[in-house]
Amino acid sequence: MERTPDHPPTLNLALDALQVARTVTAALVDGGLREAVIAPGSRSAPLVYALAEAERAGRLRLHVRIDERSAAFTALGLALASGRPVGVVTTSGTAVGNLLPALMEADHAGIQLVALTADRPEELQGTGANQTTCQEGLFPLHVRFAQTLSGDTVPDVDPDEVPDWLAAEAAEVSGADAHPRTTALRRHREHLASVVSRALLAAGGFDTEDVEGFAGVPGVAVRESAPGPIHLNLRFREPLVPAEGDAGAEAWGGEVTGQPAGPVRVNPMDLTEQLDLDVSELHESRTVVVAGHGSGPLPAAFAHALGLPLLAEPSSNARFGHNAIGAYPWLLGSAGGLGEDSHPLAARIEQVILFGRPTLTRQVSALLARADLATAFHQPEPVAWFEPGARRERPVEDLGELAVVAGHGPAGWLTDWQQAGVRAQAALDDALATRHDEVGRPGALRTSQLVASTVRGPLVLGSSSVIRDVDLSWRPPTVPQSIVYANRGLAGIDGTVSTASGVALGTGQRTVLLCGDLTLLHDVGGLLIGPGEREPDLDIVVVNDAGGAIFAGLEHGQVAQREGMAEVVERFFGTPQDVEVRALCAAYGLEWIPVDSEDDLLSTLGGSPGPGRRVLELRSDRSARPRVRGQVEAAVRATF
Repeated sequence: MERTPDHPPTLNLALDALQVARTVTAALVDGGLREAVIAPGSRSAPLVYALAEAERAGRLRLHVRIDERSAAFTALGLALASGRPVGVVTTSGTAVGNLLPALMEADHAGIQLVALTADRPEELQGTGANQTTCQEGLFPLHVRFAQTLSGDTVPDVDPDEVPDWLAAEAAEVSGADAHPRTTALRRHREHLASVVSRALLAAGGFDTEDVEGFAGVPGVAVRESAPGPIHLNLRFREPLVPAEGDAGAEAWGGEVTGQPAGPVRVNPMDLTEQLDLDVSELHESRTVVVAGHGSGPLPAAFAHALGLPLLAEPSSNARFGHNAIGAYPWLLGSAGGLGEDSHPLAARIEQVILFGRPTLTRQVSALLARADLATAFHQPEPVAWFEPGARRERPVEDLGELAVVAGHGPAGWLTDWQQAGVRAQAALDDALATRHDEVGRPGALRTSQLVASTVRGPLVLGSSSVIRDVDLSWRPPTVPQSIVYANRGLAGIDGTVSTASGVALGTGQRTVLLCGDLTLLHDVGGLLIGPGEREPDLDIVVVNDAGGAIFAGLEHGQVAQREGMAEVVERFFGTPQDVEVRALCAAYGLEWIPVDSEDDLLSTLGGSPGPGRRVLELRSDRSARPRVRGQVEAAVRATF
């Protein structure tokens, strides 16, 4: 269909680009935004200038990254650390598309990532104009709210139809704001601010809808929903820069209620909590509590109150206390308790109570899929990672009701699990120590165990094999010692370095990232931070086994044993690499520290480093992973 050329409404009725940007910025700060990451570009300049004014006024902090994907994941890390909405600003065109991986992760993880994309004005859409594409509704499947905003407005009355004498008389009687043009622009500013406010409410988990209230009075209905990312697409018309002499900072003279931004410091001991549940009238049940990603400390308190074993993934932040069972994946076995490789206790489980999202092991997936078990899921509010009715677990909102469903453990139930966990953990530790004595340095599994046990503060775990190694090997501490972050929304390795940088900046604390070599290389651009920018205090521990380790532990490892298939599996799944990490660090100006022993690792992580970033590289033999895992499994099964 042929398009009729669009023209903007009467341009003397349009807010200019800086007015739009300042209005949007003020509304963002009013709505709780305290950090934003900016990727450079010309079309986004009005918003950048407005945000810079807000930063000078102490209302927020800005960070600059040249790559939009890195910028988006840095913002994601800041949002993870703070629990607040965080913006990422891009220019128009392909720059916008680079936000998609972070928005997808934020969608499934329920993170308040605010995409602020600049766009060309309406009349340039569809004309082949430079760096212009359809950005409206670009992320419909992955954002809670999306709208295109501009300065163009059409008033109720065309001021050209109002005689000068009548406009002057109206101004004399009612003030200058009574002029139709002034009224229209004021209303449009209010409209822009209202849209931004609604967008931020949606990011926080509250959908809004215009409704007709009592006696026809318009109102707004608010409905609870899953939190997540939003997209505001801003069409800016030239001029894109402030006029000479423009005192833009004056716009912050008391209009905005935001407070100066700063890091949100985290304390692992804040994870501890107590539940006051009356268990005297509860039935007995051989129940286990599973804590998946993002559940927080609540399942630890729940399991303690009811005397139940706790099987907690590392990024649940519930993996502590006497109820937390070490080496639990080995106890469950591949069939979730029904296989020959399972501990006899696992076969006796009658019920599973789930908190958070289980993402790591096939053992837990098999457990939750067992037809002979009752399952329930604590869901006090909407979540983004599954659709209602799509999972078999019964959703329960109230903790008291959930306690009635779970029951309390019969005599000996928890003790038997604790003893089994202690024996399995000791066997695992001995097997890894023996391996260390044989080769003279820690391998991937032992490194993951040591890092998880040593870190005090924020710990970011890369996806793929390292977070699973931590789950298999980390002995639960008595009290929480670290706060674990991980991109488990879609569990990709995208943007992990940038996410960890955002976490470090957001908490203001030295943060440790544990990742594999491919995870580092996939986001190597995340190492680039320009002069003058805040540098995070970040230790990146890289387990470098020259390729992708996870596939050896999946079916592909068995395929590689077939005649003629080893080379195929290595090329397409192992994806070998021979990058010199030391040279990479030199190029980006990071300190490189080789790790050749457990003492090297522990002394480096446990020391008092100066500010900035370091890369700790530990080389590992990827081909040995299946053999080491087999040795550990045999040692653990010998305790059954």
